Amino acid sequence: MKITVIAVGKIKEKFFRDAIDEYTKRLSRYCRLEIVQVADEKTPEQAGQAREQQIKRQEGERILAHVREGAYVIALAIEGQVLSSEQLAGKLELLGIGGQSHLVFVIGGSLGLSPEVLRRADQQLSFSRMTFPHQLMRVILLEQIYRSFRIIAGEPYHK
Repeated sequence: MKITVIAVGKIKEKFFRDAIDEYTKRLSRYCRLEIVQVADEKTPEQAGQAREQQIKRQEGERILAHVREGAYVIALAIEGQVLSSEQLAGKLELLGIGGQSHLVFVIGGSLGLSPEVLRRADQQLSFSRMTFPHQLMRVILLEQIYRSFRIIAGEPYHK
């Protein structure tokens, strides 16, 4: 299975990069992982709603340019479905059994995802009703994907 994570913005802090590198290494046993970073737009301090929508649309176009035909897209969105780690593992397993060979997870920028990206998504997933920095969300997402593969393989994981 191939998993692509498309995320808006760069990882600036070394400790986040180190964590991402560690989970990338761990995941190499279970899947082919690709991480795609797309440029974020600077949001002016007093940006109005129209400017914010324009920013989300621009970031959304960059995201969608990397989504391949036939990929199953899971958009991380605060209003998405909340799953337990076991439920996420079950979902990934069912997708794999069903012949889905390419999963794409999308992490938006500070303003969230454009309506176009949300429409393209096959599923919206929420890790919490809280808002997380996109850099930290990458680490959390990769850890949960890794945990899912451990669950699927019947290997021990921390509860």
